[in-house]
Parts: sequence; structure tokens; C-alpha cells
Amino acid sequence: MRKEERKKMIMREVNLHNKVLSTDLSILMDVSDDTVRRDLKELADEGRILKVHGGAASLSFVAPFNVQNEVYALEAKKKIAEKTLKLLKSNMIILTEGGTTILELAKMIPDYLKSTVFTISPQVAITLSGHENLNVISIGGNLYKNANLHVGSGTINQLADIRADLCLLGANAFSVDEGLSDVDWEVVQAKKALIRSAKKVAVLAISEKLNTNQTIKICGIDKVDYLITELSPDSELLSPFRTVESLKLI
Repeated sequence: MRKEERKKMIMREVNLHNKVLSTDLSILMDVSDDTVRRDLKELADEGRILKVHGGAASLSFVAPFNVQNEVYALEAKKKIAEKTLKLLKSNMIILTEGGTTILELAKMIPDYLKSTVFTISPQVAITLSGHENLNVISIGGNLYKNANLHVGSGTINQLADIRADLCLLGANAFSVDEGLSDVDWEVVQAKKALIRSAKKVAVLAISEKLNTNQTIKICGIDKVDYLITELSPDSELLSPFRTVESLKLI
């Protein structure tokens, strides 16, 4: 595989999954770890990705407030955000993580909505701060810079005291067989805590992330109540998910 083809594939994986591991890229492209490291260094030097320990992260995921960063599949994420608004009601207690799709949702929340939002994402908290009828509470802890999320025991302990009506999660990968999965141990533990603290869980995912799996499992599909994509619920791609009786497609 030529270098430019490898770079295109790397960029697709980074944009799709927000963060990728060098070892996974090596297997995917059937090249050596050294080749992947050189490609990642070049892409980082070109300002197209952020090189992190063990792999690479999307610039729009780590620093979404930078206007120069292009958000991958932005129109699809905006459509998902619009659909998610249907689940939000006044007087709700809502939990969120971060990510570009949830940031789009934060921008769209109507001013009349009166709810309390707990978030482990400083960026989401800042975005929500412009809504005067929302009570926004940022859950603190160690800031995991590769995703700009608060993680660690402090975050998990604070979440344990909350009983929310709805938890909104982005997705790195989501499938019927393996459920929700990710690549970062610390992020996975924080997401597990978010799920434990909510009565209902909604996964917001562009369709390209469906029927894919990552290395660390967050939860089985039985723990997810809503799947919100840019697709119509009767789309053929969603056929496997329609077999799950407990899952509502939006």
C-alpha cells in the first residue's frame, strides 16, 4: 500500500473513531509498527492529527472550539443532535460526556428548556453555559487531555451520588454483539459510571460507527435504551438493531 493510501486510511479511521491505536492501524493496513509511526508523525507535522501515546487523535475531537478544525460528518451529527432534542424535557436531570456530536446538541438546546445537566466534559459545560434556564454542573476529576474529559476515581465517586433521568453518550463503536466499546481504559471507566447513574441511556452515533467494535467493552446493548443516528429508523443498515426489543431507534 502506497504512503498516500495509508494516510487516507489513517485519516478516515481517526475521523471516524476520534482516536486510534498504532497497533490497530498496523493490523488494518498490514504494515509494520514503524511504518505506522512514521505516517503518524508526518500527519501530525502536517497539522492533520494529534499524535498521542500509542496512536493518534482527531483534532476536532480534542479541540472542537478551534474554528480551523473540520468536524467529520458534521451534517450527520447535526441531524442526530436535532433528533436527540425530542428526548429532552423540562425538569429532567441529564448526564453527558463530550465529543463533537454532543457539542452540536449543546448548541441546539432551546432556551425554554429548564433542566439540570451534569457533564464530565469541560467543553460541553462551557457551551451549555449560554443557556440561562439550564443548571449546568461540571463533574471534576483528572482531565484526560486526549479526549478533554474528566476521568478517574474522583469523577466516578461524584457520579455515584447522581440518579439522572437520561444519560447521553457518544460512540466510538457500537454493535449488537459487543455493545458499546472504546479504546481508552480511563474513558471507559468514566462512561460505565455515567451509565450506572442514569435511568435511561441514549447512544448518539453516526452510522459509520455501527456494527464496529473496539478493544474495551463499556456495556452490552441491553444497557442502551435509545440509539440515535442520522438514518431513518427503518434503514436497512439498522436491521440488526431492530431485533433488540429493549432498544428504541430514533
